Amino acid sequence: PQTFEPDTEPEAPFQILRPDGTVDEALDPGLPPETLLAMHRHMLRARILEDRVTALQRQGRIGFHIGPPGEEACIVGPVMALEKTDWIMPSYREFPALFIRGVTLRSYLNNLFGNSEDPVKGRQMPDHWTARAHRIGSVSSPVGTQIPQAVGMAWAAKLQGSKEVALVYFGEGTSSQGDFHVGANFAGVFETPAILLCRNNQWAISTPVERQTGSATFAEKALAYGIRGQRVDGNDVLAMYVATQEAAEHARQGRGPTLLEALTYRLGAHSTSDDPTSYRDEAHVAPWRDRDPLDRFRTYLADRGLLNLEEDAALEKKIDQDLKALIKEVEKVPPPALETLFEGVYKDMPWHLQEQFEEAMAARAENPSGD
Repeated sequence: PQTFEPDTEPEAPFQILRPDGTVDEALDPGLPPETLLAMHRHMLRARILEDRVTALQRQGRIGFHIGPPGEEACIVGPVMALEKTDWIMPSYREFPALFIRGVTLRSYLNNLFGNSEDPVKGRQMPDHWTARAHRIGSVSSPVGTQIPQAVGMAWAAKLQGSKEVALVYFGEGTSSQGDFHVGANFAGVFETPAILLCRNNQWAISTPVERQTGSATFAEKALAYGIRGQRVDGNDVLAMYVATQEAAEHARQGRGPTLLEALTYRLGAHSTSDDPTSYRDEAHVAPWRDRDPLDRFRTYLADRGLLNLEEDAALEKKIDQDLKALIKEVEKVPPPALETLFEGVYKDMPWHLQEQFEEAMAARAENPSGD
């Protein structure tokens, strides 16, 4: 009988920028300076925002935060490679995508504080944002639910004859969930214009990557579903841009989906509820700090004469100052009105909620201070 043996040596990931920041000139996409500098600003702001927002949580000013330190390149590069008409279905680390698509920093901070200006009126956890007007779906805590949704959106675009593509982010741990397999199989069968982007950051909270799969790579799982797969250096923003652009063009031509594995590393904790020192050794993290995507891209920009250390330090200072000032403003915004508890679910309020609404209003009238 014919048998198939698994590969034992993983393929090298697609790379344009080497770890020291030098470039393979033959592969350099030659992006305009304004695009390159925008990439840098988005990654730098994400890193600064991560530090500031984590501090807010530690001070008890917000309840939770989850961010992308070390993974900025595999978030920023792909989003910038897409058209604004394409859909993005996030996991929960992709907040830089919001700003690339035009969502304001103030709107993001409103979500963290869950105040009256929060687009979802405090109904979601911090960092569980949505921006439908900008073609970004809602973050959901259950991992993997966004994959079938993105594949369905891509299928709808195909049925309508649209050239839209749906990009969905998920971690390597999510590949152990049924949603991944359902979504990948459906995408392969119906050749949907979807990009399944697996951020392989080596850890699913405290579970290491070797406990997630017996295959040599996550990209090779594409073969089982009859779709295109590629392994990419997730700390190389240019490689992520090019790989996503090629996957999007592949989809727009009606040739079906792509599974991208972005090889990266989670430098920090899973979230502010996690302590990585309890399950991983800093010696394992140190080599990845040397592959920091921000440092790598800074070197590339400096070699191109597009950035110098003084300009970069000034930019970092300005981003930090603007962020501090905005946090002070947003923190003063009052919480959502009591009425919002009863809004936004039903077009016409059912009788039992109407009764509860009236009781709540009466109670507030009797005790306006809420003491």
